[in-house]
Amino acid sequence: MDKGLLNGIIFLDLKNAFDCVDHAILIEKFKKFGCVGNTLNWFKSYFTNRKQIVNQTTSKCRTVSCGVPQGSNLGPILFLLYVHDLSNCLKSTTASMFADGTNLTASSSTSTELYNKLNNDLENIHQWLLANKLTLNTSKTEYMIVGSRQRLGKIDDEAEDNKIKKFQKQKL
Repeated sequence: MDKGLLNGIIFLDLKNAFDCVDHAILIEKFKKFGCVGNTLNWFKSYFTNRKQIVNQTTSKCRTVSCGVPQGSNLGPILFLLYVHDLSNCLKSTTASMFADGTNLTASSSTSTELYNKLNNDLENIHQWLLANKLTLNTSKTEYMIVGSRQRLGKIDDEAEDNKIKKFQKQKL
């Protein structure tokens, strides 16, 4: 902002993130981290034939086919390992990740370039989400443009002069 740039931030939230972790994909990611042998076999057994019950009087015990245990010490770590490679798909933005939330940021001297950077990486995120069987919670996904008052005031002028469309959230 001090350099007179516009800054775009997109706040992404994953829908039921901890419940949607695909075990086979996570095991493949463990292999990429160099996890082999007994350690890899332990994780495979950790996910095999896991059972859960919600309320002993109203639900039946069911086998868990995906997800990581919530409320455990290992669950958040497993999830972070699962999403660790998300930033690899980004070309023009920077990701800041915390649990199931991610912020994408980009800077530019023009609103057109900023919108293009954000939209291009939103498409990259969309492809990554599909590959990792995750879904964006669009009702909790927001964006914000930050800049000086003078710079923000020029956005409408640029849009009119260049006949560009205003930024619209893409449905992922």
